[in-house]
Amino acid sequence: MFLSLPPLLLLGPVVGAVIVYLFLRMQVWSKPQAESVASHGLWVGIIGWMASSLQGAMNTGILTVNPTGPSAPTASGQIAGALAWPILACLTVHALGQLSYPAPKAPRRYAELTVRRIRDFLPRKLAWTTAAVFVFAALVIAWVAALPGHTPVLPTPPGQAPPSDNGYRGQGQEGRIPGWELAAWLGGALVVLAAGTLLVLVFIARRRQLETLNGDDNRALRSIATNRLLRTVATIAAGLASIAGNFAAQPAPGAMWQSSWFNYVGIVNMAVLLVMWWWRVPQLPSLVNAQKATSAGSIRADPQTHGAVRLTLSTGAALGVVGGLAGLAGWVSFMFVPGPVLRPIALPAAVAIVAALVLLAITCGELLLARNYGTANAPIHWPGQPVSRGLLSFAAGSGLVFAAVVTVTAIGQRLLLPAMPSWPGIIAMSLVVAFAGSLAVLAARRRHGITESDGHQGLDAALRAITMYRIVRMLAAYCLGQAAAVLLTSAEAWGTLFPAFDRIGPSPAIMAGAILAAVAGIVAITPVRSLFRTIPRVSAAKLGEPAQ
Repeated sequence: MFLSLPPLLLLGPVVGAVIVYLFLRMQVWSKPQAESVASHGLWVGIIGWMASSLQGAMNTGILTVNPTGPSAPTASGQIAGALAWPILACLTVHALGQLSYPAPKAPRRYAELTVRRIRDFLPRKLAWTTAAVFVFAALVIAWVAALPGHTPVLPTPPGQAPPSDNGYRGQGQEGRIPGWELAAWLGGALVVLAAGTLLVLVFIARRRQLETLNGDDNRALRSIATNRLLRTVATIAAGLASIAGNFAAQPAPGAMWQSSWFNYVGIVNMAVLLVMWWWRVPQLPSLVNAQKATSAGSIRADPQTHGAVRLTLSTGAALGVVGGLAGLAGWVSFMFVPGPVLRPIALPAAVAIVAALVLLAITCGELLLARNYGTANAPIHWPGQPVSRGLLSFAAGSGLVFAAVVTVTAIGQRLLLPAMPSWPGIIAMSLVVAFAGSLAVLAARRRHGITESDGHQGLDAALRAITMYRIVRMLAAYCLGQAAAVLLTSAEAWGTLFPAFDRIGPSPAIMAGAILAAVAGIVAITPVRSLFRTIPRVSAAKLGEPAQ
């Protein structure tokens, strides 16, 4: 079936796979250390979650009544595409995660005498839970196979009285295809998912060792990959069962007209989703030991910790409080904004206010650091690489995403609502955020230096690097969050340029906005723990007491 698709339709997934591979490869492009490998695994899990969405297939097999409304997959090609693409995309992402690790570069390679098997890295509880979800999905699909199909009841045309024997009051009612036909597609999708999961597990077990990690980290890395894979495929299997449950909940023609129903299997789907979200992911043993030494509690408890480091930790906690309270206030105000005129600009304004407040808080933290611990005559130690290449590239990509979304939205609003465009206000808000970011960078660059002893150089530069990381991280999160706000509030503008974006049903712009919002939230709370490892432990007595 996929061989008969147009080449341009197949080009999109191929290009997407290449982009995902390059992005994952960039995470471990240089010598893969434990930190970069952990970040690589996290992004494999995030992209795999996003690719596994079955939202577009939830109404599979439902015969709609309204010809102008959103249509559901009912033909063979439509059902195959709606079910196959998420499954294949998810499995491909996890396979690319293993392929993107670099090959050994050392002149000598050390082989293991033991044979690596899947059960050596398989989390037992998670494996049994995933197997139970697959069995539950298979039982629901088998139950659906026995359900009959029925044709939709068309609505009565205006001006005509509905027949007295159908009980539908003229509104009509949706139908569905035969249950065995849907069960065949869902069962095939479940088998493909199980077989693909087994193949990826074999791939994980037989992948070569990373020479930059020790044996314990390499074993833990396989367990991490297995954990992320099983959690994702379990949600897909539960999603297939939810599709079957939605099909079974569709009311059949009867004596009474029904305008709504409830999918009880969907409750199980939501429960599985929440459980898999909160299921603990293993960590590399080397990172666990390093995190214990660089956690906020251990740093504060260490008597050799400089007061400037303690203040920097407190500033990070304050940033979280400021961002959380500002975000909550912005969301509440958005929910109570009246009328359709202010709503398209209310959510972007809330995002801009949160970003500006966080950046101003970073500026205040630098000023407080200079006042308490800075010395006017002390030299300024600027870090050689203030921001890592990965974060800088990600921030630049986030800015391009934001610019593209605003550009397309502006063109669509020009055609749809030329009198009330929202993009000029969004551009003005972004300039304000950029100004706040410039103030934070200037404060970090011009702050008074901190006096350092001869044997403990690097404290001042490390603190400036932490501040720059927080600034760039906030700007990247703002670009993604603002792009998400634009998509969520101005999705109709995209329907003007792209007819495939259904204005009546759920728009792909809404789904893209939700995904970008989730990524922006993850970026905004990414910790800077690795940078704290570069801070030399210097006591306040050696560096002088804080200035009064």
